[in-house]
Amino acid sequence: MLDIRFIRENPDVVKNACRVKGFDDVVDDIIALDVRVRELKTLTQTKTAEKNRITREIPAAADKAPLIAASKKIGQEIADEMAELADKEAVLTDLMHRVPQIPAADAPIGLDDSDNVEVRRVGDIRTFDFTPRAQWDLLDMNGWWAPEKIAGICGARTYALMGEAAELQLAIETYVIQKLISKGFRFVECPSITKPQTIFNAGHFMGADLSVMNDDVFMLAGTDRCLAGTAEIVLNSLHSGEVLNERELPIKYAGFSPCFRKEAGAAGRDTRGLVRFHQFNKVEQYVFCTPDQSDEMHEHLLNNLCEIMEDLELPYRVIANCTGDMGFNKVKMNDVEAWIPSEGVYRELGSCSSVGQFQARRTNTRYRGGDGALHFCATLNNTGIAVPRALVPVLENHQNADGSVNIPKKLQPLMGGRTKIGGRH
Repeated sequence: MLDIRFIRENPDVVKNACRVKGFDDVVDDIIALDVRVRELKTLTQTKTAEKNRITREIPAAADKAPLIAASKKIGQEIADEMAELADKEAVLTDLMHRVPQIPAADAPIGLDDSDNVEVRRVGDIRTFDFTPRAQWDLLDMNGWWAPEKIAGICGARTYALMGEAAELQLAIETYVIQKLISKGFRFVECPSITKPQTIFNAGHFMGADLSVMNDDVFMLAGTDRCLAGTAEIVLNSLHSGEVLNERELPIKYAGFSPCFRKEAGAAGRDTRGLVRFHQFNKVEQYVFCTPDQSDEMHEHLLNNLCEIMEDLELPYRVIANCTGDMGFNKVKMNDVEAWIPSEGVYRELGSCSSVGQFQARRTNTRYRGGDGALHFCATLNNTGIAVPRALVPVLENHQNADGSVNIPKKLQPLMGGRTKIGGRH
């Protein structure tokens, strides 16, 4: 969320953020409510002091009745104003949580992903001397999955990889974790079960009513828990309520967890193959830093994912997401997309996001600067790798005519030295 003082002092900036991100403009309502809330606080404080003064005079008064009557009258006024204050503060809190983060000045302005801007392409797109198979054909012919059987057992949008494909997925996860550790990230195996407030604190949902998450989040019936859609949720709250030392920053985490999403808004999309499931695994990069370090950290996280694409020997491109596609809590965002030969398109494999102090205000995560003052941390996140989605370009780009798949050199040590898997036997 934003600082109320920033909204008071920069209403036009906030209004513009609402406009370019496609959210309702509630700035005028916030400012009017803020004025009334501050007025009520002053009134109740003044009247409480007056009531206390009257109360002190009562014992020594010759005629106590007028003072008692005055005390009761002012007490009722205080009660009425306190009730109004509680109502106004609740509405103000909800509206404050509906204001989007201010996008970076250089973020492309646009309505949706059609307005995103390509920053660069890396790697040569392979020219095949045969018709490349789609991911599901490679999985079928090698016996690397059983989608109908698993759907019958577990329901739609579930998967199970088998044999060498399952080994390859584990090798990819392990390689990325080891790479991030070598770059100074602290590895955290995160729980997937968490509290709704923890998800809310990550700032992906608007308003103060936690039930807004029900369409996207799996709630665990009969409990006060739910399933997280990314390790970012837990990592974001790791230092909730703490005051960090500026010398400790940046703090870098590599979180791994199974992730769970209802995908309610994805009906009919990517129903075939390994792209969109209710459960998947992800390695997440997450950083706490000072606002001045944020741009440097954004490039660091983005470059890590780009290096991973190159380690997996994948052609890819980097996208600058426009304001209408970057989401509620982002300052800026870059997608990294890998080439999918069977579709002839690039597909998103990860998103690098600068969130500014938006999340830290919700979790009250601060640091003490060299001047002794307290400041909210800036936070950033980026995918390390998400599987099985990442298997799609790996299988398709490295396939051979016989259905076998070449293993990228960086993964071969984690695959027992094998250079390829699958194929007709």
